[in-house]
Amino acid sequence: MLVRGKEMSKTAKAERTGSSKQKVSSKLENRAVTLIYCPLHLGGPHAGVSMGPAAVKVARLVSKVEALGFKVHKQVDIPVPDVLYWWEKSGKVAHCVPEIRDVSLALSKAVEAALDDGTVAVTIGGDHSLAIGSIAGVSNYYRKRKEEFGLIWYDAHGDINTPATSPSGNVHGMPLAISLGQGDERLTELLGFSPKVKSKRCALIGVRDLDRAESELIDESGILPFSMRDIDEHGIVKVTRQSLDYAARGVAGLHVSFDLDVMDPDVAPGVSTDSRGGLTYRESHLTLELLADSELVRSIDIVELNPARDVRNQTAELAVELVQSALGKNILY
Repeated sequence: MLVRGKEMSKTAKAERTGSSKQKVSSKLENRAVTLIYCPLHLGGPHAGVSMGPAAVKVARLVSKVEALGFKVHKQVDIPVPDVLYWWEKSGKVAHCVPEIRDVSLALSKAVEAALDDGTVAVTIGGDHSLAIGSIAGVSNYYRKRKEEFGLIWYDAHGDINTPATSPSGNVHGMPLAISLGQGDERLTELLGFSPKVKSKRCALIGVRDLDRAESELIDESGILPFSMRDIDEHGIVKVTRQSLDYAARGVAGLHVSFDLDVMDPDVAPGVSTDSRGGLTYRESHLTLELLADSELVRSIDIVELNPARDVRNQTAELAVELVQSALGKNILY
């Protein structure tokens, strides 16, 4: 059941009408960002997704982040095998697991190092299977400190299939399940422990295209899901605030995994698996602005950008804008 979010305080309203010079929230002022580029394409059959990081660079990610007052501490390129596979629908088999495991291990180390350095880790993909590695790195960072983190996952799809339930065997449809400890042990046991995140610390926003098995897995998992119908009926503000109440209460940090296909294809055409009826431009920005207001965002994935399907790089430019919103840019500033 949805609950009403907190009304804006008088202080917050006063701040809105005060100085407009501040671009980001106070806790993020003068902070640094590590940009991690992971052109992982082995999680699915869609050619072009490996070009996502290059397209985001063309869209001036670095200068846009620096314009917020952040220092780009480091830029890291994760190597991905330059191989092509022929995908066939094959039940109970996950494709390309050894290669995805190697990439995930390298990415996990890069993300953990970024957090160790006191920076916000921003990973640009690549398909959503990269979240196996990014979440593993985040989890290991907090595990060593005996702290917990929350996960908010934006996606048109559930990404909670396992090899036993997946109709295709594509790993980009499995990363949430893997992070919750379900699936191929070569991936669930990355870094030697599982699960990487507790279901009670996870919210899923924007789903509208689920396999039947995924619907059942979500019901059984303990994560908090919000479909597009929930958003249509109650609004993105209430959905975001309840997601924060569920996933981020008492945590030391928040990981945001944002699949661009959560947005409507009229807004974000350059994705691998589009689905009509998604988030609008403003809903997408507003939900990330609300997460930034929590001052808990410490790591971000932007995934499934596919320049081969884009129109004049507009989805890549949108991806850069979304990173800015997640880092605390306010539309009024």
